[in-house]
Amino acid sequence: MGAQVYDVIVIGAGSVGLPTAVSLAEAGLSTLVVDQFAGPGQGSNKAAIGGIRATHSAPAKIHLCLESLRLFSSWQALHGDNIEWFQGGYVFVAYREQEEKALKELLQVQQRHGLNIRWLDRDELLDLVPAIARDGLRGGTYSPEDGSASPLLSSAAFYRRAVELGVRFRFRERVTAIVKRRGGVVGVRTDKGGYATETVVNAAGAWARPIAQSAGLDTPVAPDSHEAGITEPVARFFGPMLVDIRPTPGARNYYFYQHGPGGIVFCITPDPPVVGTDRRETSSYLPMIATRMVGLMPKLANVKVRRTWRGLYPMTPDGSPVLGWSKQVEGYVHAEGMCGQGFMLGPGVGATLSRLIRGVETETDRAILRELAPDREFGGEEALK
Repeated sequence: MGAQVYDVIVIGAGSVGLPTAVSLAEAGLSTLVVDQFAGPGQGSNKAAIGGIRATHSAPAKIHLCLESLRLFSSWQALHGDNIEWFQGGYVFVAYREQEEKALKELLQVQQRHGLNIRWLDRDELLDLVPAIARDGLRGGTYSPEDGSASPLLSSAAFYRRAVELGVRFRFRERVTAIVKRRGGVVGVRTDKGGYATETVVNAAGAWARPIAQSAGLDTPVAPDSHEAGITEPVARFFGPMLVDIRPTPGARNYYFYQHGPGGIVFCITPDPPVVGTDRRETSSYLPMIATRMVGLMPKLANVKVRRTWRGLYPMTPDGSPVLGWSKQVEGYVHAEGMCGQGFMLGPGVGATLSRLIRGVETETDRAILRELAPDREFGGEEALK
């Protein structure tokens, strides 16, 4: 190990690692971030579509994303960076009785945990999104404080802030092992050297499992591929992210929104999942999602698609992250398995883990960490994953 000793080493400079490093440094902890890629946000972060919602069915995710929303919405005022934050809200639409029933049942949990959300009937939803298809529309849930931001601009902003606070970064450097002594972390070994610390945060996203295994752990994270795209910019004609949870052949759900510069950004949840690390875009994706999007919003038929891309979702068996101290390896902190929601969860996760590492957790933090504990039973599945 080299002479430099850090309070914390964060593995991964992406959606979770960058805001975690910021939170640690703001608390005065000396922090090193190690990443295998050439710069910040170059793993799965740059493939994110930018949606940020606290509209979840799992209480832990609601609270984490409420904290994320506070950070994203105030970032430009506090730090001066334009991250293209837009508070357009989220709408989960219902065209069938089963979706209406499911969404209304979730409202009680969501509201009980502090989410500003309500049911809009058909006419209220049409007032909010006039371009939405009218036939069969029953209504939907609306959470006005959700929004979106640019993943690329956000990662650059988090990186600048971290550097200002004294965080050190090592790019193009792959972690090969977590070094242990007497059951506890003493450092990190990479393909270019080694660094000493007693606390390691594994925030390596789709690449987290081999790192956990190097410490003698086996976090159940398996990546799968999701495809997204963006259209040409057009004048704004709707505000919220629209989510349609009706399943169709090849897709579990889909969602799209109009971001700040005017393009329509869209994504689909494939069914069955495309397990693996293949990030090449496909010829089948665009015809599949275009049909659904135009069906929900006919006005999109004449908008030209600019490009599509594919990113990795580090999935867990129950669709929720793995967070907290390891019970097997002292000093190892799980920040794994964000299930494709790392961008929206990242700031909340980072702030929570910073408090955990410093031993100043709140009651809400403790509830979150119990729900997402590494040793939990991975049964069931979050309704809105």
